[in-house]
Amino acid sequence: MSLIRGVIDKIADDVTSAVYTPIEIGRDTAYTAHSIARGETSPVEPLKTLGATMGALVVVALLLFPVYWILMSALSGSGGSIYSTNGLSLLPQNPSLKPFLWVIGDLIVPGYTISVNLPFTDLAVVFNTPELVFLDVSNYGIDRPSNFKQFFWNSLTVSIPTVIIAMCLIIPASYALSRRKFIFRRKILFTYVLLTQVGGGLGIALLIGLYTVYVQVGLNNSKLALAVYYAATAVPFNTWLLKTYMDGIPVSYEEAAVVDGAPPWRVVTEVILPLSAAGLATVFIFTFLTGWTEFVVAQTLLGTENYTLPVGLYSLVDEYSIPWARFSAFALVFASPLMLVYFFAQRYIEGGLSFSGMEG
Repeated sequence: MSLIRGVIDKIADDVTSAVYTPIEIGRDTAYTAHSIARGETSPVEPLKTLGATMGALVVVALLLFPVYWILMSALSGSGGSIYSTNGLSLLPQNPSLKPFLWVIGDLIVPGYTISVNLPFTDLAVVFNTPELVFLDVSNYGIDRPSNFKQFFWNSLTVSIPTVIIAMCLIIPASYALSRRKFIFRRKILFTYVLLTQVGGGLGIALLIGLYTVYVQVGLNNSKLALAVYYAATAVPFNTWLLKTYMDGIPVSYEEAAVVDGAPPWRVVTEVILPLSAAGLATVFIFTFLTGWTEFVVAQTLLGTENYTLPVGLYSLVDEYSIPWARFSAFALVFASPLMLVYFFAQRYIEGGLSFSGMEG
């Protein structure tokens, strides 16, 4: 619980820092301006800083331009993009939010009937809860909203079991490979490295074999079976990643806990895991993304009713045309949680990768 509480506190600190960043920038700017006016600071240094900042903003703008392009396409009422026969346009023509309303669909909490039997009688009291309508898209001319909520639920019910299954294997395996000496340890490490490199033609052959086995046992349309496959593919690389991170934790911390009388399980949960917060966050995110963004295996194994978000996005592509506005809005809503996760977990990912020897 201390680990989870620590992560929550750090995320809260990040949110607070993001909120107060404009205020801090304003204070620093005012202080610098007063310092230059009093002759205490040369104006050259602030100009260099300003030039470097503007250059960085230009680079960021170029990197984010594809996202801006997709956003303009989603806001285009005609369903096109920012490029048309009239040339390049940086603003959408006939902007509309209908594509986004089509994606999120009706936000309605249906009413329920609750029956309560009175004790010592045959009577029952019936309660009818009201229907809560937060958004009725029919009011905006949309009669058939997308199945985004179903795709979203399917992705969650695949990604969450993927994380749970994978972490139950990755954490003990990483600790054992990092701290314990046992027979065939080096061979197991080399096997993990080999499995991290599996791909290409071998990956396609594995997919064909996997599909055949799943069909034979009747699991070709099971989200749990898909989660097991994702967890299996995520274990080798993420185990190696977390193991190399744990290698950087001094053994003296464990020895001190053992001297204080802590059993092995408390050493792991109260010493190793809290000190591995950055590595755990990195592994958690990578494992979650495995189940959230994978397309090929999900499309191969799942039926229409169990499609995840990537497959649902692909299903919008028609044989003869692509509804670009709706396609772009769907893609942006699909990617928004990932962008938020990366925004708040950036320092954990950087810390986990750098301490695991994968920096640069």
